[in-house]
Amino acid sequence: MTGTPIALTIAGSDSSGGAGIQADLKTFSAFGVYGASVITALTAQNTLGVTAIEPVAAAFVAAQMEAVLSDLAVGAIKTGMLANAGIIEAVAGRLRDGPRRPLVVDPVMVATSGDVLLEVDAVDALKRELFPQALLITPNLPEAARLLDAGEATSEAEVITQAQALLALRCHAVLLKGGHGSGEEAVDILCDATGIERFVRPRVDTRNTHGTGCTLSAAITALLAQGVGLREAVGRAKAFVWQALQEGRSLGIGQGNGPVDHLFAIRHSPPPT
Repeated sequence: MTGTPIALTIAGSDSSGGAGIQADLKTFSAFGVYGASVITALTAQNTLGVTAIEPVAAAFVAAQMEAVLSDLAVGAIKTGMLANAGIIEAVAGRLRDGPRRPLVVDPVMVATSGDVLLEVDAVDALKRELFPQALLITPNLPEAARLLDAGEATSEAEVITQAQALLALRCHAVLLKGGHGSGEEAVDILCDATGIERFVRPRVDTRNTHGTGCTLSAAITALLAQGVGLREAVGRAKAFVWQALQEGRSLGIGQGNGPVDHLFAIRHSPPPT
């Protein structure tokens, strides 16, 4: 691949900087990828929770996408918070009209604080409009349960069963994240047509987990923009998030669930003066 790798995030803004667009752009930068953004919603939030949400008009979301995609050579795209069915339909329509690029869909439904980020009637639109275009979807355990209208998986066997059920919704691959599970290890399950692969890391004991889902999907997207294959991208992204959690344990940002340390590599190797 020649030229500067470019990734696009289509997501909501987190005013506290730990998740959403801000986390995605930090993650792209950490991987040496140029980041572009389409903002779908403004949120007033901090480490304690979300106090207000202002969705962007669907037509303006589409206009942002047109501005970016008509000019920049975007190598991979991720979606995060999409807020409502109108925005989902606008995003899906613009993606269908252009050349196919690797698309990572993070079905953001609920914030770490428990605040709802996707309207109830938008879930069907997400499955219908975006999943068939996705190279990868990255739900966590509660999101998978909601997408399938089922109980939350409590064993690895149930996680695999739910991942396979999500794959049947016509996406190319599913990464069912185990961060919300229990036990000494955090196990993510990747499911595609070739089978199942486990990605395992020791669970990090920290309350600073704000933005982990956004960061993981953004890391995968950055690597895909660089031409890395899907399975390698998932493994490297998982390692990056684990290190960001480890380094983020000592960050004193906010009074609640603080962010991971997206820029740990820069902290260890500051730019020259």
